[in-house]
Amino acid sequence: MKTIALFRGINVGGKSTIQMNTLSEIFSELGCKNVRTYIQSGNVIFDSPEFGDDALIDQIQQKIKGELGINPFILMLNVKDIEKAILNNPFPQSADTPQSLHLGFLASIPPEPDLTRLEKLKSETEQFRLIDNVFYLFAPDGVGRSKLAAGAEQALGVPMTDRNWRTVCKILEIAQMGDLE
Repeated sequence: MKTIALFRGINVGGKSTIQMNTLSEIFSELGCKNVRTYIQSGNVIFDSPEFGDDALIDQIQQKIKGELGINPFILMLNVKDIEKAILNNPFPQSADTPQSLHLGFLASIPPEPDLTRLEKLKSETEQFRLIDNVFYLFAPDGVGRSKLAAGAEQALGVPMTDRNWRTVCKILEIAQMGDLE
């Protein structure tokens, strides 16, 4: 089964650096097949072994911590999760500026998201929507200084990892490609 692992907080600002070829090797050593990575921010697409996502996450985290001293947050998704996130995009105008739309993939559906706080954090140009376990942020002025981008995870109360629209679409494209073997 095609699986997508999204890492949070690696290779950002020179902290928690993991080379993508090292990450590929770790996945292969753990029995994953057809391992591919996309850009340096920790996107791994692979055919998953049969023992389940939670067990695989634990093994990956243990191996990375043991070899590199890093304990990353990892979120596992499948192709249907990515397809659904793309289909549910509430901001179709982002197709013209894919860097302006960010999807925050959440570890679970937030039980009590603080939507009032999110509204207070957003700028005049920003828009957001929470649909199931995906937080969509349309930020035409960028997310670098966005208070909403910075405060979303805390207001949602659930661990999240963020990808821009272009990256999400590319991950799906890679996942839908034929096997390497």
